Amino acid sequence: MCGFVGFLDNTLNKKEVLSNMLDTIIHRGPDQIGEFIDNNIALGFRRLSIIGVDNGLQPLFNEDNSLALVFNGEIYNYKELRCELIDKGHIFKTNTDSEVLVHCYEEFGEEMVNKLRGMFAFVIYDIFNKNIFAARDHFGIKPLYYYKTNDNGLIFGSEIKSFLKHPNFKKEVNKDALKPYLTFQYSVLEETFFKGVFKLQPGHYITFKNGILSTNQYFDITFDQKNISLKQSVNDIENVLKESVELHKDSEVPVGAFLSGGVDSSYIVANLLPQKSFSVGFEQDSFNESSLAKELSDSLNIENIQKIITADECFDNLSEIQYHMDEPQSNPSSLPLYFLSKLAREHVTVVLSGEGADEIFGGYEWYDDDDIIKKYKKVPYIFRKTAANMARKLPNFKGRTTIIKGGSKVEDYFIGQALIFEENEAIKILTPQYAKSKSIKEITGPIYDKVKNQDDITKKQYLDLKLWLQGDILLKADKMSMAHSLELRVPFLDKEVMKVGESIPTIYKVNNKTTKFALREAARKNLPEEWAKRAKKGFPVPIRLWLQEEKYYKMVRNVFNSDYTSEFFNKIDLINLLENHYNGKINNARKIYTIYVFLVWYKKFFIEEI
Repeated sequence: MCGFVGFLDNTLNKKEVLSNMLDTIIHRGPDQIGEFIDNNIALGFRRLSIIGVDNGLQPLFNEDNSLALVFNGEIYNYKELRCELIDKGHIFKTNTDSEVLVHCYEEFGEEMVNKLRGMFAFVIYDIFNKNIFAARDHFGIKPLYYYKTNDNGLIFGSEIKSFLKHPNFKKEVNKDALKPYLTFQYSVLEETFFKGVFKLQPGHYITFKNGILSTNQYFDITFDQKNISLKQSVNDIENVLKESVELHKDSEVPVGAFLSGGVDSSYIVANLLPQKSFSVGFEQDSFNESSLAKELSDSLNIENIQKIITADECFDNLSEIQYHMDEPQSNPSSLPLYFLSKLAREHVTVVLSGEGADEIFGGYEWYDDDDIIKKYKKVPYIFRKTAANMARKLPNFKGRTTIIKGGSKVEDYFIGQALIFEENEAIKILTPQYAKSKSIKEITGPIYDKVKNQDDITKKQYLDLKLWLQGDILLKADKMSMAHSLELRVPFLDKEVMKVGESIPTIYKVNNKTTKFALREAARKNLPEEWAKRAKKGFPVPIRLWLQEEKYYKMVRNVFNSDYTSEFFNKIDLINLLENHYNGKINNARKIYTIYVFLVWYKKFFIEEI
């Protein structure tokens, strides 16, 4: 696992600029540093040694040094690709998976991306023709950002913070990003919170030739349910996951695993059987699953290493966490993940984790209607639709959500797990210049259009795979692990596993018995019954309780009252949210935390000197 930076422009002091940029991402690769500079481009690389430890420093080149590569990630089918390329006459200088990429491009051109199995973000520079080819993996496990400068140059890299060290980068808040963030809790637009900086989308590649940037999609998820039995579905899951874990454990350095009390990480651990597993929890009993992780680890003869996290640790480190995140992200689970990664890095360099299982195999409780909505849907649709239209226009009241969901199409209400502020609520608390942006339907509509003929559960899965997974789950997984120079691998997010997930009938994902039904049946073969059937909790964090403690209430209130807050928000509205929560009138914890995180992020990047 590594990080890279680069720029293609007329900057004169390229070496100095590149060095400064690389210093900002040392956490991604503390082992080695590599550079390539010519009159046209500067490529920089920070290495965390995993495979080919002794000879994998980048940039890497092809045989005639006409192509240069910087790469972040792992290619899990690199051994078979290497054999294929050697048979075609290519000569390798290293034993790394990285070098396969440069020879693949030499042999197959842009079509190379269709041959890759892994997590990756890479840039290949054609030294003779002065062109760039860059690609991001199928699911967006590894990040890749880019920024076009005013002189038709290009800055690119693994983390946005490195761009701040380039003289041609203009640091400016993207005014369009804040309103949707308040609803989704993460940066949902292709353009980031930094104006002009874009995320290369998962399953896409770009070319940059003569100052012209072109984007192309090479992969999409296509749910194509097969007429197969539950038994075959279970066997397919079991076989493909065993293979994926086997590929994902390839490493020349120690490998461990994250472990909660849920089925996803437990299933990974049962297949991997690492020497060590890692778990965290909070002081409050209802926010601590570490005893379950310890129990499973003991049964599998694995050492479980744990940490209990305090509120002080979370608030004291929140600015640093948002710095590593690059963009504001208010999923509270980022907090325990930061400390979990720090704990694991004290013992291993690589961990496996369970991200992606819920999106692929239907694990979230919100994929199914609850019992109340199921009963309500027995009312004729015309009456439910009318009631939903009326409820949308009214302030929040008990049962409002049920009425809206029960009388609406899934496309009209489902945006993923998080719905922090309703769109009209967000507009109300924002200043006019930040209240104008894409509507929620403008964001979700084009995604739903691609699955018009699918059932509602599949539509929800697809939306989550396109927005929630890449924008929230994988962003925090990469940034929180790499903050501590830890490589995090996700065996569920493998294109062969996805093929199996696409083929399984919806009834074997979500039904009257449970969510993730077929996956749980497969897990029963490796796990005790209670682990296979345990309901998902995620990373529960006691934000609600903390914000009712005077110490943290005052801390948040001081930020809400700061001078810079008034640029973005109506301060009176923010204080009302906080006071009502502190006094126990209404649970506004997630709304308060989402605003607070943004303001902490803004202060870190735009007020403090970094």
